[in-house]
Amino acid sequence: MTAGAGDADRPRVRYEKKDGVAYVTLDRPEVLNAMDLRTHEELGAVWDDVEADDEVRAVVLTGAGDRAFSVGQDLKERARLTATGTAPTTFGSRGLPGWPRLTERFSLSKPVLARVRGYALGGGFELVLACDLVVAATDAVFALPEARLGLVPGAGGAFRLARQLPLKTAMGHLLTGRRMDAATALRLGLVNEVAEPGELDERVAAWTDDLVRSAPLSVRAIKESVMRSLDRPLEEAFATRYAWEERRMRSADAEEGPRAFAEGRDPVWSGQ
Repeated sequence: MTAGAGDADRPRVRYEKKDGVAYVTLDRPEVLNAMDLRTHEELGAVWDDVEADDEVRAVVLTGAGDRAFSVGQDLKERARLTATGTAPTTFGSRGLPGWPRLTERFSLSKPVLARVRGYALGGGFELVLACDLVVAATDAVFALPEARLGLVPGAGGAFRLARQLPLKTAMGHLLTGRRMDAATALRLGLVNEVAEPGELDERVAAWTDDLVRSAPLSVRAIKESVMRSLDRPLEEAFATRYAWEERRMRSADAEEGPRAFAEGRDPVWSGQ
């Protein structure tokens, strides 16, 4: 399946599904996968389908080519919009094509893994920060350069980086736009694994194999409970009711896992 607006231009996003995994590829390599408004519109349809399709167990988000994951907002388009009087953007994308975008799709229950080669800058880095897992090639470069462009990291980079790094470290990158290589991102805990470019797909597949092997309702319940409880006191986190956990605890899969273990066989998940 390919998400697209159906006009004469080719789609900005490739969307494919195989063996329980959805592969979402930003497909504008000629501009380092910069994201224009049409890209966001196509991505919005993709995320809707990901959530609705129970056959999709995990998502891999990447960029076409080997030079960039994405360099973020299409600034040439932004300049044209400004010249025609279109209002400037700020934090969030409400009212814009593709809303809610991945960076604001807080209830997306499927795990999303970012496969990163080359540049992940601005909005590209913000997409990475919004993913649950990150596997990066050794040539990956991360940065939020908005301060150097008179902008702000409006897709949540300012908020997420300060939550995912020590505050002083995050501020150093946010206020200066300094770049971070893959080894530094791994050391700081922003990525799960770094691989040589030729081994990147193999390492991504190892993660998706493990995700698909896990019970789908457990994965969704764990993601929801973690993300909803991050800023809550432990007592409140324990007392909160989580929709996917309510479904998992009453599911056939909750019985299948222990039964399969007792019988010495692999579980067969129904997602029910």
